[in-house]
Amino acid sequence: MKRVCSVRGCEEEAVKSISVEKIRESGINLELEAFGRRAWLCKKHYKEYKKARRKLDRLERMRWMTR
Repeated sequence: MKRVCSVRGCEEEAVKSISVEKIRESGINLELEAFGRRAWLCKKHYKEYKKARRKLDRLERMRWMTR
């Protein structure tokens, strides 16, 4: 059984499963159709998530380095 991307309107095959909470923390505006704890993302949407998450992680590391 192939998984489908959880983003509304996207019908591509999913490659990664990410926590819905982490997706929302990343700040990207994805309309998810996930009703559980995890959402499946296709390659394109996973790339968007990684890019947003990377920025947050970089800011967090800088914050810890200034202490």
